[in-house]
Amino acid sequence: MKLLVVEDEPKTLQAIQQGLEESQFEVDIAYDGLIAKRLALKNDYAAIITDLVLPGLNGYELCRQLRAEGLTTPLLILTALSGTDDVVTGFDAGADQYLTKPFQFGELLARVRSLTKRNRQVAITAQILRYGGVEINLDAKTVTRDGRAIDLTAREFALLQFLMHNKGRVLSKPEIAEHVWDINFDTGTNVVEVYINYLRKKMDKDFPQKLIHTHFGMGYMFREE
Repeated sequence: MKLLVVEDEPKTLQAIQQGLEESQFEVDIAYDGLIAKRLALKNDYAAIITDLVLPGLNGYELCRQLRAEGLTTPLLILTALSGTDDVVTGFDAGADQYLTKPFQFGELLARVRSLTKRNRQVAITAQILRYGGVEINLDAKTVTRDGRAIDLTAREFALLQFLMHNKGRVLSKPEIAEHVWDINFDTGTNVVEVYINYLRKKMDKDFPQKLIHTHFGMGYMFREE
């Protein structure tokens, strides 16, 4: 499988490239965001690994522009910025995973393998989820509630899908983080809470019956009142 690694620090780039190639990946490299964008749109990559601080086009904007072009390749952001706002911005830009520096190469390799494995899984038949007036078309990636179209980001869609698959069950924050973001839960961030609030504003705010419920100290549940 071929990967694209985008990093402007030569030593870091060389170390990542060497490690991935020793792990049987084929690796293309780019030192700036503009070159990375051209390569990403030209070639078929199993995943793209990008730093945030880049010349030409930063990592956030690279992710946004690739998603705007319709590219569905998994995107992994590497950065020293680990605050909740930074993480949320990365996910909103279209990233699938977020790994903070410094990191062990083994952790990066595990993330890459997880992303490439997930990307090979193909849905064969259309699937519709329905509950409490909500309908999710998993193929078309559309959501309605009581017949009204709800516009969700990719991450909000994944969160709603996970909640609906587990309706009536309390889901802990670590469980949500693992399944929706495929990451170990970091108690120092409130990314899960942020996205639950995003989803509530779109799914519950304008409807009399609330579906997303907080169970304090335990997690969240998707159920009809």
